[in-house]
Amino acid sequence: MLLRTADPFRDFDRLTQQLLGTTNRPVVMPMDAWREGDRFVIEFDLPGVAPETIDLDVERNVLTVRAERTGRNGDWEMLASERPRGSFSRQLVLGDNLDLDKIEASYDAGVLRLLVPVAERAKPRKIRVEGLTDSGAQAINA
Repeated sequence: MLLRTADPFRDFDRLTQQLLGTTNRPVVMPMDAWREGDRFVIEFDLPGVAPETIDLDVERNVLTVRAERTGRNGDWEMLASERPRGSFSRQLVLGDNLDLDKIEASYDAGVLRLLVPVAERAKPRKIRVEGLTDSGAQAINA
C-alpha cells in the first residue's frame, strides 16, 4: 500500500494557479495574434468589460492594454467566483517594422481587436539596378 504524504504547498500552488493562471491557461486577457498581408491582427478576449474602461497606450515599442471588469453591487450572495474582477493589464513588445502611429482598435462582443500595419520601410520593395553604358564606363576610367 502506498501512502501519500501531505504536500503543504499543493493547495497553495492550486490557489495561485486559479488566481494568476498558468502558462497553458492564462486567466486574464487571453490573446491571439496573426499576420494578414501587410498588417498584424491582435485580439484580446475581454468579456464583461465596458468599452469605456479599455485604455491603450504605446510608448516606444511597448503596447499596453488596460481594462477593468467591475463587480456586482447589491443584495446578493456569491455562489461561485471564477472570473477575475478589477483592473488588469497586459504589455506587448512590438517590432520596429510596425507602424505604431496607425494602430486601429475596435471592440465588439467582448473582443478587443487591434490592427497594426507593417511600416512602409519594412515592406518588400524592388530596387532598380542601373547598368553603365559604354560612355559611362569610359567616364569612370578616365
